[in-house]
Amino acid sequence: MEGAPERRAPDGRLDEFLYVLGKSAWRPDAGLRGVVDWLHRQLDTEIALIDGAGAVELSTPRFPEEALGPLGPILTRLTTGRMASAATEIGAVHLRLEAVGTGSPRRVLVLAGPTGLSPRASSLASHTGSVISILDRARTADTALHGYQEKSHQLRVALFMALMAGDTVLARRMTTGAVPALLDCDRVRVHLLRCPPEDRDRLARAYQDSSGYHGRGLMVRCPVYDEHLICLIAEDEGPEDGDGRGPGAPDGPGALDGPGALGGAGGLDGAGDLGGAGGAGGLGGALRELVGECPRYALGISAAHPLRATAEAYEQARHALAVAGNAPGRVAGYRGQEPLERLLPRDAAVGWARSFLRPLRPLPALTVETTRLAMHFPRSGVADLLGISRNTVTAHLRRAEDALGADLRDVRSRATLALALAITGLHQDTEPVAGGPDAPGVEALFRAPAATAWAEGFLEPLEGAGHRRVRTTLRTWIETNTDAQRTARSLGNSRTTVAAHLRTAERLLNRDLLTTGSGVHELVYAFGLLGEIPLAPDRAP
Repeated sequence: MEGAPERRAPDGRLDEFLYVLGKSAWRPDAGLRGVVDWLHRQLDTEIALIDGAGAVELSTPRFPEEALGPLGPILTRLTTGRMASAATEIGAVHLRLEAVGTGSPRRVLVLAGPTGLSPRASSLASHTGSVISILDRARTADTALHGYQEKSHQLRVALFMALMAGDTVLARRMTTGAVPALLDCDRVRVHLLRCPPEDRDRLARAYQDSSGYHGRGLMVRCPVYDEHLICLIAEDEGPEDGDGRGPGAPDGPGALDGPGALGGAGGLDGAGDLGGAGGAGGLGGALRELVGECPRYALGISAAHPLRATAEAYEQARHALAVAGNAPGRVAGYRGQEPLERLLPRDAAVGWARSFLRPLRPLPALTVETTRLAMHFPRSGVADLLGISRNTVTAHLRRAEDALGADLRDVRSRATLALALAITGLHQDTEPVAGGPDAPGVEALFRAPAATAWAEGFLEPLEGAGHRRVRTTLRTWIETNTDAQRTARSLGNSRTTVAAHLRTAERLLNRDLLTTGSGVHELVYAFGLLGEIPLAPDRAP
């Protein structure tokens, strides 16, 4: 076009250098080999990069390493910053040395050839040394950033575990100087997102603020389940509705719309601007939109709970997530009754639970905690949570079994233990109740009218004529110690049919039966309360 400025052809050498530089900058595993090899091709000279201790970090194949011996004093001056560059000869070898970087000790770039370098070649070597220094600093900064992200994640996990234990004071003490806004809320709602494991870090970073948290929320990679991203979101104050779900809660498994709430997750101005989870906006809205955009995502949402009851909210979110996979929009809010431990007569329940758990008192605290976690997570998950091996988990559980006189491989025994632990956790501040011979047994405790009403309500969704086979499968599954193969043989069905019935039961009961223990325990309670299966004895004979 007339009048347009003339464009110069690109410098091939510059293009190659920029290509090599890009590979080194964006690929952490590429190292500096590409830059050194590029300089070798440009100057037709042998090159070595010497680290601060005087050792060869990398070199071209024919670099004369024997020439480095006499260079000791010069290398020392270069690595300590007393010199920036030097030129010398060792026999027939001409050497050019360039200090790299500004730190201490410095690296040294050594060029060796049969003749000395021209001024232009020396300048190119000096500039290349500067580029190596910049790349190294960028890589160091990148490593530091990854370290910061990992430490932030570890702190968030620790904070989450403190909240799971109901210790909000410890959570505040752990975050002194940078207390997250979440800890100033009265109520919290847990959103549990199922997504590909590789997406979790990306999502957590996308909504992370400058303090390492997520505005009024907290996003944590689940330390047990690789596909779970745990999101605690502060619940805005306001009156609860009849279901106790709080403002803005989902109206049902399919009531949460996916896309359209925010006009794109990338439209958020920053994690610090994210509001509560309740409405269509904020972090909760962003999560729902993500689910709407990606078929591989699903989201389970708990009811609103006091911050100290984060563990209960998390369990609800796990149950909701089990339903979400087959719910409209793959989003489900928790629908369920109050847990059984809240409905039992307090004094009788506390007396029984403390009497039942008394044999665990002399055991190490780690044994008791391992046993408690094993009621809700697989043994491999317990090992990950506590930083111990699976064999150590098994040893702790065996010690607890011996103390209790119970077989924790039996689902009824696990359910009884889980109930006792839940009762003591719920009423941990209650004054001691007399135990011993006067403490009721579990069967006497379950005769409370409220317990029977709970069981009938729990199993009511299975009452319809179309679901009688599902109910029969569930009862047989419990009777066969949750062994699907034995259940199928007992009923004359296939394992596929049993699995289909279990998935149907998850949807009808709004409970996770296949990945968490609490839903299965509630099945045991319900069938046991109605006399359809025998309860586990308080103690093994």
